[in-house]
Amino acid sequence: MRCLLISSGPKRAAKPFVLILPAFLAACATSGPPGNGISDPYEKVNRQIHEFNKGFDTAVFRPVSHGYGLVFPQYVRQRVNNFRANLDLPGEVINDALQGEGEDFGHNFFRFLVNTTIGVLGFFDPATSFGLERRTTDFGETLKVWGAGEGAYLEVPLFGPYTQRHLAGDVADLFLNPLTFVGLSAPEAYIPPTTYVLEKADQRYEFSDTVDSVLYGSADSYAQTRQIYLDNRRFGLGGTAAQGPAIDPYEELYGE
Repeated sequence: MRCLLISSGPKRAAKPFVLILPAFLAACATSGPPGNGISDPYEKVNRQIHEFNKGFDTAVFRPVSHGYGLVFPQYVRQRVNNFRANLDLPGEVINDALQGEGEDFGHNFFRFLVNTTIGVLGFFDPATSFGLERRTTDFGETLKVWGAGEGAYLEVPLFGPYTQRHLAGDVADLFLNPLTFVGLSAPEAYIPPTTYVLEKADQRYEFSDTVDSVLYGSADSYAQTRQIYLDNRRFGLGGTAAQGPAIDPYEELYGE
């Protein structure tokens, strides 16, 4: 799963962030995919992590997601998803600005205002009916706009597939979103990570057949997951995919 927990103490995490991000940016800037379109110099370790992630999905995440989907009706689960998406919007607005996307900046800014007020903190989505549909972005896309290469393919424990650029972007997004620094004490501090996990559990439930076919029905689930992830990520960033757009069981279901 992507980002299973969000740190409740972002200031303490700042030092690792400062140390890690420049290294990832340097790697992204100097490494690109070889002729086959895939840069996977860490395949041996990645495969071991992939098997760990499959085991976690089998033992924990798949049964939990099925329980969540069966106990709570789709209407309730959608309200949670809406609330989670609204929490991400301030960071997306900042990324729009960093990318020089003025129209998207205004669009997402007003979407946040409408859904936070009329939509009751984002549990409802009146903004879409006003023509302010969701437009997602992240700092990984910002890095692409700034010219950073995607870097090597990685599989991270519990977080699933990434490129180096995407991983650096996800770390940076924690610090770009102003809501990360809102001082919350328990139990309110558990709301962001809890809604994140519930959103991914809902997606795992809704697309269970697709995810199962990739993870458990493929002759080589690692290679299949890698290809789907890279195709989907590149297509989402406006590039081309070897097999066209496809559902990525981690990018689409376990996180952005």
